[in-house]
Amino acid sequence: MTDEREPTGAAGTLPAGPAPAAAPRLPLAAWIREGLRAGLFLRPRTGGAQPEAWQLLALVALAAAIELGLGRLEINGPAQFSLRSWISEWWAIAVMIFLVWAALRDVPAGEHARPVGLAAWFALWLMAMLPSGVVSQLLGIARAHEALPRLLETSPWSAWAIYLALIAWVLGAGIWLSRQFGVTGRRLALLGVGMVALFSVQVWQFQDQPWTAEQVAVEEQGPPVLQLSQEVFETQVALWDKAVAGLAPERPGVTDVYGVVFAPFAEEDVFLRESTMVAKTLAERFDAEGRVLHLVNHASTADSRPWATPLNLKRAIEAVAARMDRENDLLVVYLTSHGASDFKLAASHGPLQVDTVSPGELRVALDEAGVRHRVIAISACYSGGWVGPLGSNTSLVMTAADATHTSYGCGRKSELTFFGRAMFAEQLRKTHSFEQAFAAAVPVIKQREIDAGKPDGFSNPQIEVGEGIRPVLKALEERLDARPKP
Repeated sequence: MTDEREPTGAAGTLPAGPAPAAAPRLPLAAWIREGLRAGLFLRPRTGGAQPEAWQLLALVALAAAIELGLGRLEINGPAQFSLRSWISEWWAIAVMIFLVWAALRDVPAGEHARPVGLAAWFALWLMAMLPSGVVSQLLGIARAHEALPRLLETSPWSAWAIYLALIAWVLGAGIWLSRQFGVTGRRLALLGVGMVALFSVQVWQFQDQPWTAEQVAVEEQGPPVLQLSQEVFETQVALWDKAVAGLAPERPGVTDVYGVVFAPFAEEDVFLRESTMVAKTLAERFDAEGRVLHLVNHASTADSRPWATPLNLKRAIEAVAARMDRENDLLVVYLTSHGASDFKLAASHGPLQVDTVSPGELRVALDEAGVRHRVIAISACYSGGWVGPLGSNTSLVMTAADATHTSYGCGRKSELTFFGRAMFAEQLRKTHSFEQAFAAAVPVIKQREIDAGKPDGFSNPQIEVGEGIRPVLKALEERLDARPKP
């Protein structure tokens, strides 16, 4: 009788079937290309391929090199690298990998063309994040080098719209990529929630950046000290008389800008640098050449600039008011120093005794001088306490901080204060509108404070604009915009 059983081999075993097909191998360039496609929401064509260990390392190195290289360009000027801050970013990547592992667990292999495996997901995700990341960093570079379109510089709504769009791009690409691996339904929804929560925590609590602006180093010896003598006092009298006599007269039919720049704290060079920069900005950008009185306390300027004392501040306002058209011209007053929680502006010029200045004293001086249209800026900690006392229908008042926070950039290692740099050295070099410059300066100040690790929260600069001064500022802006550029 014929044996109907399956034939056996020589050793009584079933003959071997065809060996399972080995997973395809892709070159590194393919992983880069397909990952970039995924970042643009195009389906990655990797099939069941898995990256080799060296390929994963190469992709990590490539992504890190691009991030760090572009990140350095986001700092305009000297910068320092923090390895600790950069490494701390990777905790979020580790959590992300765990979330995706949980989502991919037990997902069936599905069709052959669909990518599979956590290693393949990580390889593609590293490259998928590059397009949105590069766009974000290029915008940061443009901002640092003052190359953004004016709309983005002056409109906070445009900046927020771009920021939210970039966030949506990052999260959307990660979720879409996971869907290509077969994650659907409830798992995909939970993964999306996890990614959003992870990103929110990272933005909220972990804002340190690998690259931060390097503060300009100064010599460690103490500041120079004023040497009082009869010659110094006589020089100061002559300087005062010369400065007042040199004030240019007002021009009939023209809204002239006059300025009083006041820096009373001699022990920090930053206030000398900042007040000099502001006086120059007013002269060059606001047609105020010959119409600015610059009062400063510093040992190096005792023979070139009048002292910044409360009495000289009052006299300067009186002198400018006597020369200007008090009903139609504009007076810009800029004060820069340390500030205290009682809102008094610190002053020092040892061994000369110099009193502090309060907002009430400045208000009285301006009112008694009869100056109608006023732009007043105070760069100091707690300077928001000056807004109420100085505000009026014909005044614009802006401060470097609110009444409960410190400002930043007034230490011995600072080139300029954060407020003075963003407002006068940068934004008012692009526009003649104080309101537009302030709106553009605030997010710049906030980001710089984040980058510098300001410990007590955002300084929160303040502005108050009276309706009566707006037409004057608008007409001035139009006149200055119409001037031929040098």
